[in-house]
Amino acid sequence: MIENTPALANVALEAASTWEASEETALAAAALSVGLSALAAGYAERGIGAAAVGAIAEDSDNFVPGLIMTVLPETLVIFALVVVFII
Repeated sequence: MIENTPALANVALEAASTWEASEETALAAAALSVGLSALAAGYAERGIGAAAVGAIAEDSDNFVPGLIMTVLPETLVIFALVVVFII
């Protein structure tokens, strides 16, 4: 056990160290996490993109803020991919 951790953290560390997952389980979990984050990003971009196009049609100065707001949800997918490659 690790000395300076709370009891609950020790229980979690012990459970994680004894649990063995197969490679197929890990790949399925990675695919599920990236797929669900991509679906969530697409769902968020749907409304943001429509609003950004409307704002740009009204005033072309809204292009950069609209582009930034449209790209922002896509960082969820990038973070999911980073986590997959780290694990």
